[in-house]
Amino acid sequence: MARNLDMTALRSFVAVADTGGVTRAAGFLNLTQSAVSMQLKRLEESLDAELLDRTARQIALTPAGEKLLGYARRMLELNDEIWSRLTDTAYEGEIILGVPHDIVYPALPMVLQRFNAEFPRMKVQLNSSYTKGLKTCFRKGECDLILTTEDGVENGGETLKELPLLWIGAPGGTAWRQRPLRLAFGRNCIFRSGVIRRVEAAGIPWELAVESDMDRTIEATVSADLAINAMLEGTEPPHLEQVNHKGTLPELATKKINMYVSETMHGEAGTRMADLLRQAYAQM
Repeated sequence: MARNLDMTALRSFVAVADTGGVTRAAGFLNLTQSAVSMQLKRLEESLDAELLDRTARQIALTPAGEKLLGYARRMLELNDEIWSRLTDTAYEGEIILGVPHDIVYPALPMVLQRFNAEFPRMKVQLNSSYTKGLKTCFRKGECDLILTTEDGVENGGETLKELPLLWIGAPGGTAWRQRPLRLAFGRNCIFRSGVIRRVEAAGIPWELAVESDMDRTIEATVSADLAINAMLEGTEPPHLEQVNHKGTLPELATKKINMYVSETMHGEAGTRMADLLRQAYAQM
């Protein structure tokens, strides 16, 4: 007898795999944590397999879960395509979204994926730059919606999240012990001047290990344990980690992740994009 998989449970499973936890997945799906847990349990029972390794601090996939994930993504993609094609209300157009380099991950990929499933005919053009440049583009009308990282928030802006800056280095690295302290920041990085002021106030000699406008160059320098950097909590890439400096480096400031929406961006699609961004950062 043919057996059918529960698409809602599959969607919860994929969300947990993408976000790394039931709580975050529940927030993104607008479900309760218990509802997501129950769906995962039913999915495991229907397949007679453990899909999640719950023994670690962060939920990880079992071998069976890894195998299911690829199939689940394909099934959901086809399900969403069928649904959008047959129920499509023909929203068409383009949204130009500006996002700073350092907060593209982890929230934005899931937002773009969800938005594309709901509005397949809407094009999203992503402008990834620094906050100063994005605000200039926004004032010129070159972006419909931007995210920024700032100390405060200007008129018309909405703070989505406030996060601390943390010292970031290579896994198991020792660059943070060196004196002068070697720092890696882009020329236009909005965090750069504030971090340097904190280092100088602590009486720590420092030098810049690299001068670049390219984030990949900065990350490569830090990954090689030639310098350290500062990033907002939870936005560091997987190949870098928080520095456990045990108080030998100064504590850093907090920054606001703000959203600015153009007055000309109206309609259900624009409103939905803003709502998805709010949900994503609320769950970080």
